[in-house]
Amino acid sequence: MRRYETIVIVRPGTGETEFSSVSDKVTGTIENFGGLIVRTDRWGLKKLAYPIKKEAQGDFLYIEYAGLPDGVKEMERLIRIDDRVLKFMTVKTQDVFIPDAPKAEEPAEAETSPALADEASE
Repeated sequence: MRRYETIVIVRPGTGETEFSSVSDKVTGTIENFGGLIVRTDRWGLKKLAYPIKKEAQGDFLYIEYAGLPDGVKEMERLIRIDDRVLKFMTVKTQDVFIPDAPKAEEPAEAETSPALADEASE
């Protein structure tokens, strides 16, 4: 599996149920193709840098997931034909994603500075 990020901009006039319908369609398609949703975040209504389909604002949805390329293609196809979606972008962030792999440990920081350690020993 590979790791991806997708940002979807939904029309601002759609209601809460329509937005959740778009979100469910995206996450459902990924999961149907054997993918794993890592994180879903709603960024809310934001002003766009330039008008898209005569809209000055958009409701943003961020999804981070791991999946296969076929699932990403199908998800993008479904988003492309949805009239509620203004724009979307998918970026591959990792070539190989292993969900059960242990995370790398961060190096331990020194609890006290050397100057403080010298004062404490006196």
